[in-house]
Amino acid sequence: MPLRQMRGLLASMLMLAAVPALAAEAVTIPNFWNPRARLERPVPPQATRPVRFLTDDEYPPLHFAGPDGNPTGFSVELARAACEKLGLTCTVQVRRFDTLLDALQANQGDVVAAAIPLTPSLRANHRATRPYFRWPARFAVRADKSLPAPDVKVLSEHPAGVVSGTAHEAYLRTFFHVTPKTYPDLGTAEAALRRGEIAYLFGDGLALALWIGGTEAAGCCAFSGGDYLENRYFGEGTGFVTRKEDEVLARALDDALQRLWDEGKYAELYLRFFPVSPF
Repeated sequence: MPLRQMRGLLASMLMLAAVPALAAEAVTIPNFWNPRARLERPVPPQATRPVRFLTDDEYPPLHFAGPDGNPTGFSVELARAACEKLGLTCTVQVRRFDTLLDALQANQGDVVAAAIPLTPSLRANHRATRPYFRWPARFAVRADKSLPAPDVKVLSEHPAGVVSGTAHEAYLRTFFHVTPKTYPDLGTAEAALRRGEIAYLFGDGLALALWIGGTEAAGCCAFSGGDYLENRYFGEGTGFVTRKEDEVLARALDDALQRLWDEGKYAELYLRFFPVSPF
């Protein structure tokens, strides 16, 4: 996503954070953990120095520069909470996104806390925790149209839009059997939905959530139906990434994430950074 658009999304998110908090029951908090699955609790690594987390500061709300210039965001604050849970001293260093994995391999950091997708190729060279966030696909509609939840029949009767050449377009064509109107980028598609040129817009739930809750949408639109999380189209999500040899650290972080969910800290952070949930 272009840096200009990312900064626009950040501005929308910060403006949302400035208004009174939405009721917690209006925000869907995802659960990526099985409450009945409990592994033996690993002993946290004995660190002789702070554990160095690496992140990027241009992908809100997961990681971005706060008002004081320091890194913050859902991934960053979750990393800090995990460190506190494990009794570890940690630092957070900002690097350009495309250099994070190279910096990790060069021992310039110990853990990447950024929106790097979990893929087989990533796991071939690194170790990762279970996902703590995923990118759902969602349908957005005009809030004043009272349209039914999307399904194959509904989309055969109403025009749907999508960004051209994306996994979202492929998914629509394959599972909803429609020929959608295609747009060169999400901003153009969102404008088409706002004008009423299309009835449904199918796209990245995170970007749509920030747009729906931001000033640019001006309250025009809302989500319709549920989330779509098929790995083959929308990926496995993101987790904390370590070097292959740091198995103990990765297992300890997995345990910390589970406990943060159990104790409600995950939900607290999620509500702080996702006033409009992509789920």
